[in-house]
Amino acid sequence: MSTLRPVSVCDTTPLQRFESQSSSGEEPSSPTASSIIAAASGPNHNNNNNVKLDLQLPTFVDSTRSQGSLYAVASNKKPPLRGPRQIFGRILTDLCLLSCVGLPMLGFSLWGEAVKRGFFCDDSSLRHPYRDSTMPSWILYLMCGALPLTVMLVVEFFRGQDKRLHSPFPKSTMCSGYHLCHLELPTWLVECYHRMGIFIFGLGVEQLSTNIAKYSIGRLRPHFYTLCQPVMKDGTTCSDPINAARYIEEFTCAAVDITSKQLKDMRLSFPSGHASFACYSMLYLVIYLHRRMQWKQLRMLCHLLQFLLLMFAWYTALTRVSDYKHHWSDVLAGSGIGLTYAVVVTSTMW
Repeated sequence: MSTLRPVSVCDTTPLQRFESQSSSGEEPSSPTASSIIAAASGPNHNNNNNVKLDLQLPTFVDSTRSQGSLYAVASNKKPPLRGPRQIFGRILTDLCLLSCVGLPMLGFSLWGEAVKRGFFCDDSSLRHPYRDSTMPSWILYLMCGALPLTVMLVVEFFRGQDKRLHSPFPKSTMCSGYHLCHLELPTWLVECYHRMGIFIFGLGVEQLSTNIAKYSIGRLRPHFYTLCQPVMKDGTTCSDPINAARYIEEFTCAAVDITSKQLKDMRLSFPSGHASFACYSMLYLVIYLHRRMQWKQLRMLCHLLQFLLLMFAWYTALTRVSDYKHHWSDVLAGSGIGLTYAVVVTSTMW
């Protein structure tokens, strides 16, 4: 009587082919049902209970889908909340940084004295008439101060609404992580604060650089003779032949209607503060619109606004020469200061 002994049949021909394909770098084909049955069948296929089949197939995972799910979970996760302590701490820090720029500017305005620079009586560049500014200061402050802040407020608000409508997780896009009085501040408001803060800080640095140059050089304006009517210490004037080729440093202004502000401003020609202010604000706003106003439907409108802003800065710079407020080199230097700071400040904007 023949005894039955357990037989382990593993015809692994299909499996070996599967492994050879995997090792050769080819994309392995999935084992079919027929190949598995053929592997399990053998000379003693009637003893199915004693057949031991060991199949270890690799597990294929859709990496793209898994990464997408991870990103989705990460994007849906709310940022940690920051209370009033963090908010007011951030505002206080920003105010301290701004005071480092604003206080020197205030000191220049109240107590600053420009260098006492002399002149030649035959210098024709100082004999232009005195005229009122075509671009007064209040229009400059309105266009270069209030307008950029208003545009940033409107653009950031609509960007926040657009993200909320088109995001798969609208609640997460509205969460900024800052809460005040049991209310969480929206993301667009925090972004608006960041953009405005960078703009104001850059504006202060640009104006401080301009004032340092003004008070350090003390260049006389083109309407110096008309406004001052200088008289020398010996009582002579520029009409006397003795002063024809002299470099005059000690003089007084004989004009009776000149104010102390005009007397101080008379020596602050280089560089042009109007030109630097306008060029900085307008170029900053142009770059801001280019990087933040990205709606394809309003692309032509964005380009039109950018053109108008640049033309305002260009026109402001030209009027400073035509109104005899500055020499052409003063306007060129002021424009260069404003453009340089605008590029530097906006270099990290996204």
